[in-house]
Amino acid sequence: MNRSTRVWERLPSMCVGWTAPGNVPQDRGAVLAFSGCSGKASQEMVLVMKLLFLTCLWPTAVLHSSHSQHHRLHRRQQMSFSRKHNSKREIKMRKLDSTKVRPLKTEQLLHIEDHDFALRPGFGGSPIPVGIDVQVESIDSISEVDMDFTMTLYLRHYWKDERLSFRSDKNKSMTFDGRLIKKIWVPDVFFVHSKRSFIHDTTVENIMLRVYPDGNVLFSLRITVSAMCFMDFSRFPLDTQNCSLELESYAYNEDDLMLYWKHGNKSLSTDEHISLSQFFIEEFSASSGLAFYSSTGWYNRLFINFALRRHIFFFVLQSYFPAMLMVMLSWVSFWIDRRAVPARVSLGITTVLTMSTIMTGVSASMPQVSYIKAVDVYLWISFLFVFLSVIEYAAVNYLTTIEERKQLKKRGKASGMYSMDAVQAMAFDGCYHDADEDMDLSPFPEPCEDSETRASQTNISNADTPRLKRKRSLKGNVGRIILQNNHVIDTYSRIIFPSVYIVFNFFYWGLYI
Repeated sequence: MNRSTRVWERLPSMCVGWTAPGNVPQDRGAVLAFSGCSGKASQEMVLVMKLLFLTCLWPTAVLHSSHSQHHRLHRRQQMSFSRKHNSKREIKMRKLDSTKVRPLKTEQLLHIEDHDFALRPGFGGSPIPVGIDVQVESIDSISEVDMDFTMTLYLRHYWKDERLSFRSDKNKSMTFDGRLIKKIWVPDVFFVHSKRSFIHDTTVENIMLRVYPDGNVLFSLRITVSAMCFMDFSRFPLDTQNCSLELESYAYNEDDLMLYWKHGNKSLSTDEHISLSQFFIEEFSASSGLAFYSSTGWYNRLFINFALRRHIFFFVLQSYFPAMLMVMLSWVSFWIDRRAVPARVSLGITTVLTMSTIMTGVSASMPQVSYIKAVDVYLWISFLFVFLSVIEYAAVNYLTTIEERKQLKKRGKASGMYSMDAVQAMAFDGCYHDADEDMDLSPFPEPCEDSETRASQTNISNADTPRLKRKRSLKGNVGRIILQNNHVIDTYSRIIFPSVYIVFNFFYWGLYI
């Protein structure tokens, strides 16, 4: 008998005057008629209804609870499967890139992951000594205009970092390329007064790192650097220039880093085949010193010093020798007759312009310095000699004109015309005249060529013309006539100008060489 049947059996005792429609059914489908039930029966009836309601809902709640538990379990299984799948995928990716799984064998051997290489070795203690040696491969160029030089060199650093020490049964060092440089501490050496610099990277970066078992490190790199050279051109081109390449730590002062030459003066070596087109390399030397900065203190500084002596032969051919020739060419005018005005003037102007061109060419290839150079002294003195030769002829021509005017005033006038001798006639027509021959007394005699042409036109025999007689008489007396017609200034200039120029050259070359 189920619970609902027991409830129906208890109903007669709870209600008054009830009537049952036949036998009580054995299931939930029976119909009851109540009459005159007491209040207690009503409460029990409500309780029974609640029990029936809970009885109907209980299986649904249990089913829903079991379904939720099953869903959570399924979700947990999916998450577990996803985690396992991701873990397998991550392991697979790590296998493809072994560097992310664990450090490289070399990094493990050098204990790179165990130390902070942002700090220098022995941080907080005494300064770390860093040795330097340099091998100069070539001096590529020297620029006077930019006042700099370009040099290619091998720069090597030596220091000890005990953090990089490792065990080695055979006591052998390990050599690495530039990829390990970014993971360890290296000295921050830079070039003072450098304009441009770069590390060669053909075919790979020219960097070498060698670590020894006791922690000693060798760091070498190949660099091309362009740096300033403070040149003095007061003796150019007979000069010797002293240039230096300076090395210094950028961040670490002398309290943290001590920079020194590894092998003293032998730390600087050069290639035997180094040569320059304009300079002869006299010497290379290494030195050291200190540099002070007001904000950061004292720093160790190393110097690579070299002396360059200029080859003068190029400048002798391009500047000095042409200047000498122009000066000597200007002396030719002293031997030309003073009446040949076009010849002497054109010669003087040509030499002056040529000297100006030479001086301009030399100045174009030099920096615009505010002092006088040795080549400027020579060229300006040569230009002065050329210019004085033109001034000399101007003085000769002026004094000759005054002298002729005085002579004409002394002789007076004859029939309104001047009586002129051979020297005076030459001043007008540029031809030589014999004093013994009759001359045309016109104020302006006919030119020599016109007279000869007119003589041929009048069919006068060449043997009988006075002009031919004068030409015959001049054949052996040209030198005598030139000397007699020469001005005293030309005579002295032929001696004074060359003598003074020779003395100047003796003093010049003796002073600058």
